[in-house]
Amino acid sequence: MPEVIFAGPEGRLEGRYHPQKEKDAPIAIVLHPHPQFGGTMNNKVVYNLHYAFYNMGFTVLRFNFRGVGRSQGEYDQGVGELSDAAAALDYLQSMNNNSKHCWVAGFSFGAWIGMQLLMRRPEITGFISVSPPANMYDFSFLAPCPSSGLIINGDADRVAPPADTTALVNKLHEQKGITITHQEIPGADHFFQGEHMDTMIGDVTSYVKRRLTENTR
Repeated sequence: MPEVIFAGPEGRLEGRYHPQKEKDAPIAIVLHPHPQFGGTMNNKVVYNLHYAFYNMGFTVLRFNFRGVGRSQGEYDQGVGELSDAAAALDYLQSMNNNSKHCWVAGFSFGAWIGMQLLMRRPEITGFISVSPPANMYDFSFLAPCPSSGLIINGDADRVAPPADTTALVNKLHEQKGITITHQEIPGADHFFQGEHMDTMIGDVTSYVKRRLTENTR
């Protein structure tokens, strides 16, 4: 797993970059949970998502937001973190300019950042939003949501209650031209501890594989 350092808006950002041999492999970035609550790119959910995408043939980048690990800068309420994510995507694209598919995956706070990145970058063809904290952050910017994706959460999530996630999904369902798939894993908490991690990663994998065979947004 090559360590990489690339330029971010506030200085250097630290990442892990996992390229495929194929020059036109699809690309994905994975975004970690809240920096102020111990979130890093080595979070278990983020790490497992990273390898799930790599094992499906994606060239993958995960990285630490500003002020985390060896990334320079300091926490910026999500505003700067969105700029960091955009810089990470720029970096990934600069090394993989032949890729036909571009995905963003995020966990918790990272899911909120990922959905905002989606709005700014029309080249993103799919997204995975794991445990989106719809109770803490405003997701109303998703109007309209530009591409189809998967929202996945546990029905025993006490950090981001399932009712708020369902409300978010129902709002997105009203939009035409995209398909939001929602999966709720019975018994799983916010962090998909125990066997729930395998279930979540399995659901993500089958969703992404299906999407790659369809040419829809």
